[in-house]
Amino acid sequence: MNKPLLAALSALALAGLGAAPAVAAPLTVNSPAAKAKPAAVTVNFAGTVSLSNCSGSVIRFPNSADSDPALVLTNGHCLETGFPAPGQVITGQSSSRTFGLLNAGGSKIATLRANQVVYSTMTDTDVTIYRLTTTYAQIKSSYGISPLTVNDTHPVAGTAIKVVSGYWKTTYSCNIDGFVYQLKEGDWTWKDSVRYTSSCNTIGGTSGSPVIDTSTGKVVAVNNTGNESGERCTVDNPCEVDENGTVTVHQGINYAEETYEIPACFTTGNTLNLGAAGCTLPKP
Repeated sequence: MNKPLLAALSALALAGLGAAPAVAAPLTVNSPAAKAKPAAVTVNFAGTVSLSNCSGSVIRFPNSADSDPALVLTNGHCLETGFPAPGQVITGQSSSRTFGLLNAGGSKIATLRANQVVYSTMTDTDVTIYRLTTTYAQIKSSYGISPLTVNDTHPVAGTAIKVVSGYWKTTYSCNIDGFVYQLKEGDWTWKDSVRYTSSCNTIGGTSGSPVIDTSTGKVVAVNNTGNESGERCTVDNPCEVDENGTVTVHQGINYAEETYEIPACFTTGNTLNLGAAGCTLPKP
């Protein structure tokens, strides 16, 4: 996991904030989509948030209404009550967590507050979704900030992306290198994870950052981990497992969890409905 801060702070003390950790050589992408270069949109910090130990973003779904309570997306391992256990799914848990709302330039302009953990898990994916005490319309009216929209279709290999960290106020630019059948880290297993090309050298504190398609401005994944020291399938050293069980380690390569499956699990009023048609998120 792009763990919350101790390791990151130690690394920064040695290397300086602007320095990048060593990364593996980029993996190749042969998909025709890798050759496509759609016009980029402006991607900045507007709508991202800083947590006490992670990054996140204010999100909406394609069918969300301005009057709906706003939602914040981050990682399951950023949950304030600790990592969800393998197989555990948390819904409807009370929360009063606060988030620093950023503007386009990365300045904090407001503090937002949650009243509920709507959904959190580290099984198959690594997500936490908070419900805020304010609506999208109220945030827009008070601070001029619109939410980021979560795309509801599977991301494409070769897509140009930006990982936008509200905690560090840093943006990483790279491409989707490909997808991982299973990504194993410690006791957890994630499915169909996004592998970045090597220039997205994310660090601790970037956990929960939105991964944004630069051609659409939409969220296609949530940043969550990377292999730091070349170990095999240990905490902070995830390994890739293919359909045949073959294990591969890419030291210095980082990963994210797809988010396209989330919108199908939310209905009118941004209400979670894990029984909705098309909802494939893990259930309690």
